[in-house]
Amino acid sequence: MRAIGYQTSLTSANPASLTDIDLPRPEPTGHDLLVRVEAVSVNPVDTKVRMRAQPEPGQWKVLGWDAAGTVEAVGPEVTLFRPGEAVFYAGALGRPGTNAEFHLVDERIVGRKPASLGFAEAAALPLTAITAWEALFDRLDVRKPVPGAASAILIIGGAGGVGSIATQLVRQLTDLTVITTASRPETAEWSRGLGAHHVVDHAKPLASEVERLGIGAPSFVFSTTNTDKHLAEIGKLIAPQGRFALIDDPAGLDVSLLKQKSVSTHWEFMFTRSMFGTADMAEQGRLLNEVSRLVDAGTLKTTFAESFGTISAANLRRAHALIESGRAKGKIVLQGWA
Repeated sequence: MRAIGYQTSLTSANPASLTDIDLPRPEPTGHDLLVRVEAVSVNPVDTKVRMRAQPEPGQWKVLGWDAAGTVEAVGPEVTLFRPGEAVFYAGALGRPGTNAEFHLVDERIVGRKPASLGFAEAAALPLTAITAWEALFDRLDVRKPVPGAASAILIIGGAGGVGSIATQLVRQLTDLTVITTASRPETAEWSRGLGAHHVVDHAKPLASEVERLGIGAPSFVFSTTNTDKHLAEIGKLIAPQGRFALIDDPAGLDVSLLKQKSVSTHWEFMFTRSMFGTADMAEQGRLLNEVSRLVDAGTLKTTFAESFGTISAANLRRAHALIESGRAKGKIVLQGWA
């Protein structure tokens, strides 16, 4: 089968950083689905793993987590899906990735593709939707008010993949005022189009940016990027007893800045359930089915922003480079095989 992989961690500008290869087609066992991959999207985790994880000598590492495709075959313990069904999912960190023509994934973390979306539009959603949903409703518990605080949330990085779906989830499923951050006119416009009530500039001190809105100290802050850069400002702007979540990987995090306000801190990592085989692992499949339902009902929309063509090493290298630049908005998707 066709696939894209690497043997050495290299910068995305190097042609050997991602290479078109041929690998044996895998066979499903246990709870596995064998999916014919129709479309994939690219996330920051792809670029981070490419630079950090070295395959065994002589072996290939295949990246990619977001995918939409068709079930080709199923393992003997599968009960939720049949061959021929269209699915979307975000995969597991410890298994070969979705940048391959055929891919194995545990049925418990798979959802049915929204009927109203094509494969490309559906592939943009799974990883970011799971991340945002778990951060908002499982970690921050945004439906539970913070006493005396403004009924508002600040989402740092509102135009990114996670910020784009988080904005919609909060706007459509809660009564919170949604404040997002952006530093360019096009990303601010994108964020407003997804439902942000206010957009502030994260290139400026965030505490004063939020204060000038006149709505009070937000109950919640969800940081998707550059958390270490913004943490002191978060400590200033968040309400006492507020709740704070982050998803990025700062080199250091001085949470003592949040102590005086008794701010609870939550680190969201959407691969935790699949990585540890948690007892509630199937919640991710149910979550994706709910996202699919909300999309088909018109409540949520895809965060697909740009197509980079077919699934190939050259196109993936371009996508990785844009992600690494920090200037991407929404999701970059590749569809089909040349």
